[in-house]
Amino acid sequence: MSNVLVALAVGIPALALAFSSTAGAATGVPEPARPGDDFAGSQILKHEGTSKSDVALTAARGTQGVDVSSHQGNVAWSTLRKSGVRFAYIKATESTSYRNTHFTQQYNGSYKAGIIRGAYHFATPNTSSGATQAKYFLAHGGGWSKDGKTLPGALDMEYNPYGAACYGLSHQGMVKWVRDFSRTYKAKTGRDVVLYTSTKWWKTCTGNNSGFGKTNPLWVPHYGSSVGVLPAGWTYQTLWQYTSTGATVGDHDRFNGSLDRMKALANG
Repeated sequence: MSNVLVALAVGIPALALAFSSTAGAATGVPEPARPGDDFAGSQILKHEGTSKSDVALTAARGTQGVDVSSHQGNVAWSTLRKSGVRFAYIKATESTSYRNTHFTQQYNGSYKAGIIRGAYHFATPNTSSGATQAKYFLAHGGGWSKDGKTLPGALDMEYNPYGAACYGLSHQGMVKWVRDFSRTYKAKTGRDVVLYTSTKWWKTCTGNNSGFGKTNPLWVPHYGSSVGVLPAGWTYQTLWQYTSTGATVGDHDRFNGSLDRMKALANG
């Protein structure tokens, strides 16, 4: 099937998808061709790379967690629980056309294993409004309940897998989109959405806007021995995705605090 036909089938602009495929061929790095290929950090790793880190040392600090998507299939949650994992974020949706095919096993399975879980949405700000995507996310697994085991939803903001890094939006346009999503989510749940983003992307695509630091918890990817410099507005990170090569599922995260504080985040 041609790139144009694939693009029409999944609702991705044909030109963007064609660009994706040719760019991958030129660099030797495969580009995602469909929403199921995207996950938290997939584009951060491609655009920003990684540095060697002492994973054993890093893993000993803070409350440990993981994030997963359809790539992992059915996850061995009991294995992760025994290894010390206490929380998980699971990809639920992307744009308004994709739902994680393994979401039920991953979301409910982590809960049954005694792991505090939450869902995240991979944003594509060029396909529909922030409010529209927030509503889609909420309708397909992104909700929140005060049961002590459910984290507020997370919004994954990173490089566009299908075209221009900032989705063709200006700094002001991107800030407006993120605010639109965040306000819609809070209006429906009473919770501020967690923002997943890298410092470099945030600077490039929002102009390093400082307007979210007092309301939205930060989940920052930085694959090295330290969390690095944070985006403007945040004085500390709530979550740190510190490796893409951890045991069992790959992406491992650290909550910046004790398990009691993690439970407090879940309870709101």
